[in-house]
Amino acid sequence: MASITIRNLDDGLKQRLRLRAATHGRSMEDEARDILRSTLSAESRRPGNLAEAIRQRVAALGGVELEIAPREPIRDAPVFPE
Repeated sequence: MASITIRNLDDGLKQRLRLRAATHGRSMEDEARDILRSTLSAESRRPGNLAEAIRQRVAALGGVELEIAPREPIRDAPVFPE
């Protein structure tokens, strides 16, 4: 088994860890180990990119068919008086 040391841990965070460990009846080390285990073992549900995240969020609403506007030639650039 490997071990790690966490330096510069915020006092408030350490206190919350201590309280959470006490609530679950275990040591801070065991609580931290459980938090890491449960967090890192859960599969990430995030899609690989923003477009996929948006697509998944709105998929249940159904699609929309938009009419494509006809293409026109590019207009000449305006000429401004000097």
